[in-house]
Amino acid sequence: MEYSLEDFENYTKNHLLCENSDRLPQLTEEIYLQITQSRQTSKVLLAERDPTKFLASFIAACAAGYPVFLCNPDWGQQEWQQVLSLVQPDIILASDLEKILFNSQNTPTTNYQLPITNPIMIPTGGSSGKIKFAIHTWETLTASVTGFRKYFQVQQVNSYCVLPLYHVSGLMQFMRSFTSGGKLVIQNFKQLEQEIYHINSVNFFISLVPTQLQQLLQARVSDRLAQFQTVLLGGAPAWNEILAEARSKNISLALTYGMTETASQIATLKPEDFLQGKHNCGKILPHAKVEICNAQNQIGNIKIQSASLALGYYPNIFTKAELTLDDLGYFDAQGYLNIIGRSSNKIISGGENIYPVEIEAAIHNTQLVKDICIIGIPDRHWGQAVTAIYVPKSTTSITTLQTTLKNKLSKFKIPKHWIPLTTLPRNSQGKINRQHLQQLATTLLQEKSL
Repeated sequence: MEYSLEDFENYTKNHLLCENSDRLPQLTEEIYLQITQSRQTSKVLLAERDPTKFLASFIAACAAGYPVFLCNPDWGQQEWQQVLSLVQPDIILASDLEKILFNSQNTPTTNYQLPITNPIMIPTGGSSGKIKFAIHTWETLTASVTGFRKYFQVQQVNSYCVLPLYHVSGLMQFMRSFTSGGKLVIQNFKQLEQEIYHINSVNFFISLVPTQLQQLLQARVSDRLAQFQTVLLGGAPAWNEILAEARSKNISLALTYGMTETASQIATLKPEDFLQGKHNCGKILPHAKVEICNAQNQIGNIKIQSASLALGYYPNIFTKAELTLDDLGYFDAQGYLNIIGRSSNKIISGGENIYPVEIEAAIHNTQLVKDICIIGIPDRHWGQAVTAIYVPKSTTSITTLQTTLKNKLSKFKIPKHWIPLTTLPRNSQGKINRQHLQQLATTLLQEKSL
């Protein structure tokens, strides 16, 4: 990494806007001196919620050349015990240090040494119950930035960040702006309706997940969203209802496909295509290559090669510089990537292959539910029974939902079981914890049959 502590400090003084950002250069120096007191290379665990403290800690660790593990400060006891057992950090940078240290008791001592210079470990997989750290470096992250700039044909990337910085979607907004000399605004999402920082939004990218977009549309701030150069939307599949509303408000949405392992997006639908009615993942960015694992090049698992690809999952290194995913997709005649779901989420009912994303979109479009998740429950007659777990609107009945879907879906795709809840378990990126819902639905349906 060719950047020095002074480079970081000059950037934050002239290009960063966030609460207490004026304190960041001094705070960075203090943390840098604190962590470099030890002569040996130390593993740094970073779990700061406050953006200023996070950036100061991240910059200090990178400038010192230490391996740094980004962590969610809101993890619970089970997650912290799992992470601390795996990482065995030498330095912990966190405001809620007592909570983390309490969970570090009785963890086995294992010390892994990576054959990589200055690794940056980014968490992934928390919603499935097992947290992993994708191993990145400054080079893999900047490769993603290079592809982004070429794809959007911009020299400087100005970012308006309302996502957590420990997550790849938040961290990459800092990386794009810093390495390109662009401006970076960091603001709490709940305050986005208020125009705290007076900037020219037309020159800024903003990244959202679908649930955030829905909240902003409901809060009637679509006029402000429409002012942004581009609204990057990713993290989870978006339903047609909010996409149609965003299109009607002339919001420059760019639907993205990517993941922690690829340092954010590798495919993006440009706003001009979105506004013309397209709703796929768009074209592949120049730093990546995507193949469909299927002899006929139809629907199949997605295989990725990219300069931004993680080197492995800590502490293991990938044996190949490629990654085959659980995601299923295909390229259409225009070369746009289309994602239809995950092979692990596929439901086989009565010999028919059923993909939840199609049913979820159809139910969302009825405007009769607030939230929806489709899963398959074991069934002695059908193999699996399509099951809808949903948050109903006040006047919605199951009969109404079933009747509305008759002309929208094939009969075998209409859910056989309907389970209403007051809320669905989603993480900060809007992804549903399907494992939890699978267990919940199985238990509820067993109790109902007794």
